[in-house]
Amino acid sequence: MTADVIIGRWSELAVTCAPEAVEVVAALFSEYGLNEGVVIEEAFTQEADGDVEVDPSRPVKVSTYLDADASEEMVDDIREAISRFRKEHDVSGLLVRGVVVTKFEHEDWADAWQAHSSLLRVGRRTVVRAPWHDYDPAPDEILIEIEAGMAFGAGGHPSTHQVVTVLEEDLVPGARVLDVGTGTGILAIVGARLGAESVDAVDIEPVAVQVARRNVERNGVADIVRVELGSVGPGEPFQEEYDLVLANILAPVFVRLAPSLAKAVRAGGTLILAGIIDFREVAVREAFAELGLRVCRRDEMEGWVMLVLRKPEV
Repeated sequence: MTADVIIGRWSELAVTCAPEAVEVVAALFSEYGLNEGVVIEEAFTQEADGDVEVDPSRPVKVSTYLDADASEEMVDDIREAISRFRKEHDVSGLLVRGVVVTKFEHEDWADAWQAHSSLLRVGRRTVVRAPWHDYDPAPDEILIEIEAGMAFGAGGHPSTHQVVTVLEEDLVPGARVLDVGTGTGILAIVGARLGAESVDAVDIEPVAVQVARRNVERNGVADIVRVELGSVGPGEPFQEEYDLVLANILAPVFVRLAPSLAKAVRAGGTLILAGIIDFREVAVREAFAELGLRVCRRDEMEGWVMLVLRKPEV
């Protein structure tokens, strides 16, 4: 006899914001969220010895949940309030996504909740699955397996979707790629699976490097992808020029690293920058325009901007 299935449906509402804006956003979300619930996820750093410390210099994710049948008017009210906050605070646009949880008879609810995010479609044809989830891909799909651990980037963020979409459309087989701020290694792995000749990946977090290396091995691309601790610029692990450089980080980091990122791109090559909160876009554009890079593509998704730039031929 087939076990009964119970399905729960919610809407997740989330923003990322500067630490000083957390209180005002949390107060807003508590007015609308189920049982006044608010989830606050602070950014962290992890030392080589395993100690974890909150990093107050990085944005905080604040989220809440509504019933799936919550009115559009309610969501619009929240979005309007967030827009007002953004005039005075560093807050992203509102991200809204559906969450479906399926629970089979005798299954623990914690296990059911974990499974809701175990399979994600990222880009047009890339599917990301968690290690515990079985999935039979269609012939045209690219299936990769990602264990997030304590590293950033399991595929659910809009900026990851944006970058993967560009990689699927434009990556030339045989390209040499640099992934700056690799996190779980998801973008490096996608690049390898799409035919890159080599992918070098760096991250400043030791835990991210460890997680990314495991994911590279898990997906069978260790002969293509190298992962090292570090960033981009003088004294960093990789000093080559690349056909494609991609970075899914934050706007202030792009501005600070602009000369080094630009230098890493070969003449005529491409630079993809994602993770830019929309009101930081101008500063990023100006930093790279001064270096001669031209924006040839722009995409915006839920307040997050991606820029694709070209470096002039010599």
